[in-house]
Amino acid sequence: MAGNHRSDAPAAHHTPDPDGPYDESDAERWAPEPDKRPGRTAFQRDRARVLHSAALRRLAGKTQVVTPGARSSDWDATPRTRLTHSLECAQVGRELGAALGCDPDLVETACLAHDLGHPPFGHNGEQVLNEFAHDCGGFEGNAQSLRLLTRIEPKRFAPEEGTGELVSVGLNLTRAALDAATKYPWPRGERPDDPESPKFGVYEDDRPVFAWLRRGARQHRQCFEAQVMDWSDDVAYSVHDFEDGLHAGHLDPNLLLADAERQEVFATAVDRYAPAGTEPDEIAEALDRLLEQEWWPHGYDGSAVAQARLKDATSQLIGRFCLAAEAATRQAYGSGRLTRYSAELVVPREARLECAVLKALADLYVIQRADQEQVRAQQRVVVTELAEALAANAPDGLDPMFRALYAAAPDEPARKRVVVDQIASLTDASALNLHARLVRRR
Repeated sequence: MAGNHRSDAPAAHHTPDPDGPYDESDAERWAPEPDKRPGRTAFQRDRARVLHSAALRRLAGKTQVVTPGARSSDWDATPRTRLTHSLECAQVGRELGAALGCDPDLVETACLAHDLGHPPFGHNGEQVLNEFAHDCGGFEGNAQSLRLLTRIEPKRFAPEEGTGELVSVGLNLTRAALDAATKYPWPRGERPDDPESPKFGVYEDDRPVFAWLRRGARQHRQCFEAQVMDWSDDVAYSVHDFEDGLHAGHLDPNLLLADAERQEVFATAVDRYAPAGTEPDEIAEALDRLLEQEWWPHGYDGSAVAQARLKDATSQLIGRFCLAAEAATRQAYGSGRLTRYSAELVVPREARLECAVLKALADLYVIQRADQEQVRAQQRVVVTELAEALAANAPDGLDPMFRALYAAAPDEPARKRVVVDQIASLTDASALNLHARLVRRR
């Protein structure tokens, strides 16, 4: 398995950009391999590998905010899935990264890969798996993404150091691509500003590959491309979840003029989404700045004209947030190419607060709806019972790939981790089907 066979892989055959700021160490792969076609950069190969991966395709069947295939009682909501979100995040990140001097293929790869490790039923499933895996290192979608990219997704195998046995090295992406996809560059319990945080980026048995990809990086610091990915993720999901809420008829923009509704928005934003120390008055100012824009959707009836106006509003919001970050970063660091650890992405506080407002609106009017809580409660039952059934009957119920990993696991925590890997790989529908086969028919 990745992380157990080689600690100092040599450089790739060529740099990603011979005329740019990336060097040969950025293009290293854990397992060296020759180029298939001359002329492609290492980062173009990375992008292609993620784009063609089964893990990316599975995101089409994983919850973003509402269950894939859900339909509004008023009109077709066509809600985002994890896949459409990842594609939209990649488009935002590619353009923002290119404007700041990053290799666009590198940033797009990170954006495409950032949600690969998320389990069925979104953050709901993530919470259940974290509880189930508490005694084998916990579960975190971003740590699972690294595990998938470097270990689980079958693309490349390499001989393990010391034994010569062939083991999976996942997609075998470059160091720079793996680093760019690392949103939380620390293990569990080591977040510098909050050791109790549930957010982390690497499991204990994946530390070797993590140490390799982070070689030379400042501890706990995201590389510049990861910061672009992170902000692009925030922009994409805040804007598009707001759009989906309007399109599905869950959010009436006129409610934002009522004091009681506004107070709920302010409280949710301050509690969950705004930077620490934010006051409700700042959120009020952020909301009012958005309401004052001539393109803001003050009404929505599902007509073609309303849909076009809403689509324009989403474009305006994305441009507003990205241009704000681009301008502030350029003001701080100048006009040169900004890559790796040469700069920090500067996002103005006003933009972060406006983004927090949109997240709070989606939270209040979509996520916290009573019918959605009922759905989430049932999903938690499904994942809990499925995990228990797989753990009790494994290797029965595991896919062939995970059966082999289960048989090779050296101890009980490692076997439990394989069960978690299996569940995390499922789509919403396949989790329900496997639950029906293993639990309901017992």
